[in-house]
Amino acid sequence: MTYKTLSASIIYINEDMINQRIDNFLKKKFKNIPKSMIYRIIRTGKIRINKKRIQPSYKLKIGDHLKIPSIKIEVEKKTHFHINDYQKNLLNNILYEDNYLLIINKPSGIAVHGGSGVNFGVIEYFRNIRPLDKFLELVHRIDRDTSGILILAKKRTSLISMHKQIREKKIKKEYIGLVHGLWPHNLKKISEPLLKIHLKNKQKKMFVNNSGKASETYFKIKKKYSCTTLISIFPKTGRTHQIRAHTSYAGYPILFDKRYGNSNLDKSIKNQTNLNRLLLHAISINFIHPNNGNILHVEAPLDMNIRNFLKTLI
Repeated sequence: MTYKTLSASIIYINEDMINQRIDNFLKKKFKNIPKSMIYRIIRTGKIRINKKRIQPSYKLKIGDHLKIPSIKIEVEKKTHFHINDYQKNLLNNILYEDNYLLIINKPSGIAVHGGSGVNFGVIEYFRNIRPLDKFLELVHRIDRDTSGILILAKKRTSLISMHKQIREKKIKKEYIGLVHGLWPHNLKKISEPLLKIHLKNKQKKMFVNNSGKASETYFKIKKKYSCTTLISIFPKTGRTHQIRAHTSYAGYPILFDKRYGNSNLDKSIKNQTNLNRLLLHAISINFIHPNNGNILHVEAPLDMNIRNFLKTLI
């Protein structure tokens, strides 16, 4: 086991750091330090702000002087990022960027962040190739197998603004999905509560359950084929796997959904195509820009594989 000691330091809190709880700030800054140690050094007064002891719930203010003692931490083996493997899929898929936001068209199969057996995801990738960016955080998440719009904040003020819009349901998202079966014209809304269940294989799955959280999804038919339907999907809430769980509950699962889909129906289509990815795509988003207050509309085009696949349907 290898250890190193971080030298004592003083951090001057700027506008990108304010309004965070001190415990959350330290957990993000020192990811290799156990949470128990962070709370211990706060509780014992080794962390000082403006020369005073504070509680874990203290919220940082602009101009605060944060004093951090020397800390001994375990050194993790450095992760090697295969930049060339992801450059085409991520760096070339930037849809919009300014000093406040970075918006990409995330390909299917790439996680938004590391964890659960994944060494790294979109956020780690951009932090790695842009070390001079002082702040870079995910505004929201989309499933690993879902493609489309993903927003990163380049300033804490942007992150706070975007999260406020999410809470107030001011962000409008549209997804495109291809489902099994002929979607009924009168099925325009599903508002069944969803409950997260942890399965034996350590996966999580959402089930319609009255004890779950309120969930609301709207639907509009784009095109009907012989045995599938292309639909526009507008989630009003943002529960985990919401769209996939609601369409499956209605009896019209999304094609090639390994967790909520119908494997027998998928097999019949796989015999006709090499495409084997979840056919769900976050195609557009509308929100208020966190700095200038203008309405920003961003679209993420479908990848060529999906477009070619749709042309084969009858």
